[in-house]
Amino acid sequence: MRQTDKFPVEGPNSLWQMYRTVSRWKAVRNFVCIQISRYTPSLPMKRWIYRQLLGMKVGAQTSFALMVMVDVFFPERIEIGENTIIGYNSTILTHEYLIKEYRIGTVRIGSHVMIGANTTVLPGVTIGDHAVVGAGSVVHKDVAAYSFVAGNPLQVIRADIRI
Repeated sequence: MRQTDKFPVEGPNSLWQMYRTVSRWKAVRNFVCIQISRYTPSLPMKRWIYRQLLGMKVGAQTSFALMVMVDVFFPERIEIGENTIIGYNSTILTHEYLIKEYRIGTVRIGSHVMIGANTTVLPGVTIGDHAVVGAGSVVHKDVAAYSFVAGNPLQVIRADIRI
């Protein structure tokens, strides 16, 4: 079950009201930092940008492939363990703006996790240690440690990959 905080809004849809939840300056600064990190081939530089400029918690030897998109508004709510790979063109979101409300949730990705290319991780999700997420998946619910999941909707392919 995803763990998000819900905030109702009155008037136009919540995306029209986004600058009530995050400052324009923070959004622009984060956007520039994220775009630089999306295109840089240097893994240590990407990790430094994510940790020092965006406030993410990123473990040692964690790798972000080319074009990974992290949340622009609340990147500090992303926590990733050690020796994890986030695949090409994947997206990690910590917010979702809906018609009558917006939601914010911390994303926790464990250590030694492999996330395949073009995967979307939604707000409030926890992915356990040593899990594998197949390419093109939409992670809309928690993923147990040592499991292999894939698809949209997300399905458990193998419950324990140690066996």
